[in-house]
This record gives sequence, structure tokens and C-alpha cells, in this order.
Amino acid sequence: MTVKALPRPDTGSARHTGAPPRRGTLLAIVFAAAGMACVGSSVAVSAAITDAPLFTLQTVRYALAALLLLVVARVTGWQVPRPRGREWLWLAGVAAVGLVLFNVGVVRGVAHAEPAVIGVAVAAVPMLLAVVPAVATRTLPPRAVVVGAVVVTAGAALVEGFGRTDAAGIGYALLVLVCEAGFTLLAVPVLPRLGAFGVSFHAVWMAAAGMAVVGVMTEGPTAVATLDSVDLMAALHLAVVVTTLAFLLWFTAVGRLGSGRAGLLTGVVPVAAAGFGVPLNGIVPGPMIWAGTVVVALGLVVGLRGAPPRG
Repeated sequence: MTVKALPRPDTGSARHTGAPPRRGTLLAIVFAAAGMACVGSSVAVSAAITDAPLFTLQTVRYALAALLLLVVARVTGWQVPRPRGREWLWLAGVAAVGLVLFNVGVVRGVAHAEPAVIGVAVAAVPMLLAVVPAVATRTLPPRAVVVGAVVVTAGAALVEGFGRTDAAGIGYALLVLVCEAGFTLLAVPVLPRLGAFGVSFHAVWMAAAGMAVVGVMTEGPTAVATLDSVDLMAALHLAVVVTTLAFLLWFTAVGRLGSGRAGLLTGVVPVAAAGFGVPLNGIVPGPMIWAGTVVVALGLVVGLRGAPPRG
């Protein structure tokens, strides 16, 4: 049985859609920024579930997201593309490295380091997304993107602040950095055919299965019964906003901008997290956060200039 592919706007550049190239690029930038703002909202939610069995809760999160994506496919008439051959390996990498191992690194890392240390590691992701594809293809990355990535990383580090850690904490921070970059880089080879929807769905259900195994091994098979109403509401928010919506927006943007330019928008995460803290926790950003926000904005202006990559 032949499975129809998704509509091309998910992965094609603006010339495939008939829209002016600049308009398509701006739309992709908005998608990436909105997706990273959704991820930033998870910071406030995570503060409410520190006592929950985290791997079990993540299993519920990804399972709900997979079901939601199927509902969206049914309502819109989209058919979920079936991976072929090596595509299964790339998707398994996205799920195992970018989702399962990433969460393990964060949970274990905060036991050895203050959260700001892990946050600064994630803030360095734009550098990897700008440089790694160029190294893999033996080409020079665009100078504007590299400079923008350095500036965005510096600004995000100012927003996050710095904290204390030990040697294990540094190791976990590096693991989180690699996993966060892998989430995007491992998806790039399969985005052209599977599209943002296909990559999101298959990565999510694989992550749910992987998290279930980790949860049973570390928290026990009955841990799901300990989740209360606050935990379940948090899982629902993570599933709908931080997973389903954010993944679709992000992978669509990566397909249009390329991983390097889209990676610059990860600097929006700490800024959005600080912004959400104002209405939710009444925490007014301090001078360092404002300064970091300005630096991130400057890095985005520098890095996002010029024409998008072709193809």
C-alpha cells in the first residue's frame, strides 16, 4: 500500500510554495521563534513537577503527543509517511539521543550541577548546529551564521547565569549539549521526504517507548499510579505545547532555513523562560537578563541576514 507524503510546505523552501523567498524565510523564522518560545514555557511547568516520577511522566507526555498527532492527521486528512530503510535509524537517533538520553542527562545533571550550568550547555547549541553540518560536508559555514551563533550563545549564557558544578556535572552538561544538537541534526536527513509531521510523530512514539523502558527500570511499573492531577496537567501541557506544537513548528523551520540558521533561534528559549516567569512567578528580570536578551537579539540580526540555503 502506497502512503502519500505530506504537503511540500513542511520541508521545501519558499520557491516550492510559490511565495516570495523573503516572505517564506520570515515565516520560517517566526515558526522557529514560536517553537522555541513553546519550549521556554516548559521551565515554569517543570518547577511544579519536581516531586513526580519524571521518566514516567515523560512517557505519558510523549504518548499523549503521539495520540494528538494522530488526531491531527485524521482531522486534516494527512497521512503519516512510513519510514524506509535507513530512515528508521535516523528517527531512532532523534528519539534516543534528542529525547530519551537528553532527559536522562538533564535529570542526572541537576544532581551534580545547578540548573544554570545545564542551561548554559543548551545555550551553546547554536554553535554546534552552525559548525557540525559544515564539517560533515567539508564546506565552510556562512560567516554571518557563525558570528551570530557566538553572539546568541553569549547572550543566552547571560540570561541563564552561571552556577556551581563538579566534574560529573560538567560531563552531564556536555552530554545535554550533544543530545540537544543531535535532536535537530539527526532529523535533517529525513526531513525532505517525511516532513515535519512525519519526523515529529515517529520520533515521539519511539521516545514514549524508550521512556517507558527507562521509567520501569528506574521508577518501577507502578509509578504511573503516583501521578496526581497537577502532574497530569503538566504532562498535558508538555504534550500539546512543548512537544506537538513546538516540534511541528521547529522541524518546519529547519526544513526551510537549514539547521545552522534555525539553530540561532534556540537563543529564544532562555529569554522566553524568563518572560514566562513574570506572570507565573512574579519574578521581574534583572539587569543581566535584560542585557542577555539584547545580546541574543543582536546575534539573531547578525546571523539571520542573507539568503537562506538552497534545497
